[in-house]
Amino acid sequence: PYYVDMNQNLFLQASLHSSDQNLIVFVDTCVASPDPSDFRTVTYELIKRGCVKDPTYSSHSSPRSSVARFSFNAFSFAKKYPSVYLQCKLVVCRHRDYSSRCYQGCMSRLKRNSDS
Repeated sequence: PYYVDMNQNLFLQASLHSSDQNLIVFVDTCVASPDPSDFRTVTYELIKRGCVKDPTYSSHSSPRSSVARFSFNAFSFAKKYPSVYLQCKLVVCRHRDYSSRCYQGCMSRLKRNSDS
């Protein structure tokens, strides 16, 4: 566990460890929950499909493209929930592959299949 005060700026970093230097990391989705095994019932979205949902969320530059850095203000769900758990989904892409998910940024809606 990591203990922080309410509204304290919380900094996070995700690192990809690979011998391939042409990979980049993209934070796609981060969801908070008071239950470490349930990220569907009571949740709070910080970022979803690359779109920032929390006004305190901020991405930060990093020395390497294989490192994603971001921050947000600490919060709680209610007094009956003593902890907040975070689940993030990251995408790994090839550097300069501009058709990859990493370069698409915010995707406010899913694309439909052209067959339907």
